[in-house]
Amino acid sequence: MAARIRKKHQDEVRERIRASQLVNRLEDHVLGEVEMTSTQVNAALGLLKKCVPDLATVQHQGDSDHPFEMRIGWQK
Repeated sequence: MAARIRKKHQDEVRERIRASQLVNRLEDHVLGEVEMTSTQVNAALGLLKKCVPDLATVQHQGDSDHPFEMRIGWQK
């Protein structure tokens, strides 16, 4: 049997598939298509937190002497 050349890549793909399956299952539960107990929901959310990064921890830090300014509007 041939050795796996890209084992790390295969592991990453498997992890993404598992995460998408958790999301699909939770989405079906929210839409009322699948019944889940509170324990199952908590377990799925816990596993999802391990697979998908939490975007709430992202923080932008800049130079206080040269603050970043963003303007959104229509150009004239």
